[in-house]
Amino acid sequence: MERSRPDYLIERLIDNKLSSDELEELLAGIGETEMSPEYSNILENYFNQLLTEAHLKKNTVSEQDQ
Repeated sequence: MERSRPDYLIERLIDNKLSSDELEELLAGIGETEMSPEYSNILENYFNQLLTEAHLKKNTVSEQDQ
């Protein structure tokens, strides 16, 4: 499955590899007043993944301390 352009841009942003043209495209896609649904979904999934990883890491550390 081919990645969408917003998915590609968000990944480049997270990896700190976004060019200035890509940044302009990303900001235009996010919008000034309301974020487009595709960008919103990608960012929500990414942050949910971060929360899950942090929760798993916390539980692993807690288990090792016991």
